[in-house]
Amino acid sequence: MTSPLTFAAGDLTIHRIVEISGPLLGLRQLLPGLSEADLAEHRGWLAPDALDADDRAILIFQSYVVRTPHHNIMIDSCVGNDKTLPQMGDWHKRQGRDYELALTAAGLRYEDIDYVFCTHLHADHVGWNTRLVDGIWAPTFPKARYVFSAGEVRFWEGEHARERAPVFAESVLPVLEAGRADLVADDAVIGDHVRLLPTPGHTPHHVAVLVGKGRDEAAFAGDLLHSPLQWRAPELSSAIDRDAAAAAVSRRGFLERYAETGTICCFAHTPAPSAGFVRRQGDGFTCVGIAR
Repeated sequence: MTSPLTFAAGDLTIHRIVEISGPLLGLRQLLPGLSEADLAEHRGWLAPDALDADDRAILIFQSYVVRTPHHNIMIDSCVGNDKTLPQMGDWHKRQGRDYELALTAAGLRYEDIDYVFCTHLHADHVGWNTRLVDGIWAPTFPKARYVFSAGEVRFWEGEHARERAPVFAESVLPVLEAGRADLVADDAVIGDHVRLLPTPGHTPHHVAVLVGKGRDEAAFAGDLLHSPLQWRAPELSSAIDRDAAAAAVSRRGFLERYAETGTICCFAHTPAPSAGFVRRQGDGFTCVGIAR
């Protein structure tokens, strides 16, 4: 079950801005703690939405745009065009209009975005922060403030200082140099609609973004999980998680926090569903998608 592209949460309207979807890599490669026996047990319900016939994980790469009564807030900014990502095949020097067309379909232009929040600073969450303009990386959203975890920025600044990190150089540093970034604590409260929740593990200062006035109407999980199987088994961490143990703690903590509540949980990469309500299932959880 896929999620609708637009849905309501309290006084918010949320748009999914999809750039890429499809199989990425083998599920056991993505989740190295997954045994062949466990894969066999779960294959039936994962396919076809989240697992293809070759046991490859199907992932979606998307942003969320939240319309509050006052602002348009983008959460994560996908892969982008022209970025230096040689290890990522089709993402390298990508030339695509899917993202812009998805924004347009939602009734949005680049200049309509007031804030860009990045849950962390991996390539597929910062790509459209910038675009090439006359050969120079410039902020894509001309009126927006970009909100980053200060600790996350410091971490990647250190990595970049040791060895040039193209993602940081092309998608984050130009925003900092343009004076468009607000560096905040991992538990920051921004205005009356947005709060950050520290969820370290995938990266050292990964955060979830919580939105709603007076309560968490929607919670944006970033890369707390990549496959629906991680709802059922939160201890399964991704091969991409920098600290697998911390990621597992953050993942279960997030799912526990929102299980059996009215909060809509929005996931970056799960196609089935991308957004829904967390429910308990045995020692784990499941996610019930939003009805169309």
